[in-house]
Amino acid sequence: MVKSTPNSVGTIDCDFPALASFGNGENYTGASLFKGEALPAQLLPFVRAGKASNNATYGKYCFPETLTPERIKGKIFMCEEGGNDNVEKGEVVKAAGGLGMIIANVPDYGEELLGYAFNLPATTVGRKASDIIRHYVMTDPNPTASVVIQGTAVNVQPSPVLAAFSSLGPNSITPNILKPDLIAPGVNILAAWTGAVEPSGLASDTRRVEFNIISGTSMSCPHVSGLAALLKSVHPKWSPAAIRSALMTTACNTYSDRQPLLDIATVEPSTPFGHGAGHVSPTTVISPGLIYDLTTQDYIDFLCALNYKSSQITKVSRGSYACDSNKTYSVTDLNYLSFAVNVEGSNTYKYTRTVTSVGGAGSYSVKVISETTAVKISVEPPVLTFKEGLTALAASSGQMGNTWWPVPWRLAGHSG
Repeated sequence: MVKSTPNSVGTIDCDFPALASFGNGENYTGASLFKGEALPAQLLPFVRAGKASNNATYGKYCFPETLTPERIKGKIFMCEEGGNDNVEKGEVVKAAGGLGMIIANVPDYGEELLGYAFNLPATTVGRKASDIIRHYVMTDPNPTASVVIQGTAVNVQPSPVLAAFSSLGPNSITPNILKPDLIAPGVNILAAWTGAVEPSGLASDTRRVEFNIISGTSMSCPHVSGLAALLKSVHPKWSPAAIRSALMTTACNTYSDRQPLLDIATVEPSTPFGHGAGHVSPTTVISPGLIYDLTTQDYIDFLCALNYKSSQITKVSRGSYACDSNKTYSVTDLNYLSFAVNVEGSNTYKYTRTVTSVGGAGSYSVKVISETTAVKISVEPPVLTFKEGLTALAASSGQMGNTWWPVPWRLAGHSG
């Protein structure tokens, strides 16, 4: 289980392909940001890093001082993903006399291809290709390979997909609150870069750039923050909770062909524990129709439900709030628009939420989607009708087996 964050990471429709070619005629597309002198036109001797090292534990990862130069010079090397930074692997290979490098993905990374500012011709390749390449280099008596940097590719599909390194649910601290909230662009993002730091992060790198390609939640967060600022400019009186609600209820969890978002680690459909409500949608976030709002007191009551002490709540709230010993608090009372239910036995669980119409008068009908017949979910009332400025309650209940199950229901069909 990975501790989850509010927003996680998806890809964009832009890649930086680099072709890994082999003596058996096979070619596999990976990714690389290397920009420099190309390799010779002919294929070069190819060897696994583990075969060029006397260090059985760390040699395959191309750790510093683990490779034997006389086994490396003039060759292409395959290093295993993990253990140390990928650009450092390239530095180790180059220092030992290697001319190029192919990094093989491990199962946890699946088919994910991140761009790295390598200091020699190098590429990362997906898990399926990695398994084939491992077999080739271990069984062919004279394996050969090359790496060809292909620049930039746009309109890459499918896009977006959930990144393999993205934080995943369930929420380990408060399981009833489903996390993450949503995903946003965070893989291979063009970002401003200080000239005081080398693009690879290696002290030996003398290159300086004004922009770099970065991946991580540090990239997805600015995308969400920008959308939140845009939304605040249009609706200046909306609370942070209302803005988050709009971001989540307008997020997309399918592609244009209605197929579900994919998880690049498995190349299977992602789940709400991976993408949350879905991928942010700048074109629809301005008009969510309905919002799930929260006040400061709602959050204080939530902390009381989690058994926080008054001294702890004061530090968080910066106010003199205290829990009422005569009141019963429950985590399920928080008006959070998504939730998860930890079920024991065949019990019935009821959650109540309050929605506010921000789209004027109109009607909304509920659509409940379940991935299993073992779960029975109902929402009451099935239709909400609003007059201008009114709020309404919507309750959902479910009966299911002993399992975690996210309940991804939302109100749809706005006809106001």
